[in-house]
Formats: sequence, structure tokens, C-alpha cells
Amino acid sequence: MSAYIVVEVDVKDPERYADYRAMVPASLEIYGGEFLVRGGAVEKLEGDWQPSRFVMIRFDSVEQAKRWWDSDEYREARNLRQATSDTNMIVVEGYSP
Repeated sequence: MSAYIVVEVDVKDPERYADYRAMVPASLEIYGGEFLVRGGAVEKLEGDWQPSRFVMIRFDSVEQAKRWWDSDEYREARNLRQATSDTNMIVVEGYSP
């Protein structure tokens, strides 16, 4: 079953965060991840949730998503993201069309 990493990001240091964004695609490729949503305008339709930046990444499985998140290839980028933004991140199973 496919898995999706869903991320809400509040960027605190846009200049350094741009470096993070440049680092991520190469690490995703190794683990078969692909961006479905990466930034873009966010508009609230219901509730109180108002993320300023939203990202969704698809993987073949939860295990593969976790391997990427905890990988040597992503570690430096992850540390940079954590230093330059406040983030909420989950992994969720789901069916892919």
C-alpha cells in the first residue's frame, strides 16, 4: 500500500530553507519518493488549520518513507529543515490511483 508523508511547514529562515529545498530531491529519488504537493497557495475551506506551507510526498510503503526520513542521504537536509522551520510531519497509508 502506498504511503504519504504530509508536512506542514512554517519557514523561519527563508534563505537557509531554500538550501534545504535544493537538497531534498536527490535523497527522495534514492527511496522512490515523489512530490505530489510542494508549496503553493494554501486556502482554508473548513476548520482552523492554516498552514503557511504544505508538502505531500508519495512512497511505495510506510517502511520506504521511514527509510528515507531516517536515511544518511536525508539526514543533513533534515537537520537544516529543523533548524530553519517549525514542522509538523506525519506518514499515512493510503491507496494510490
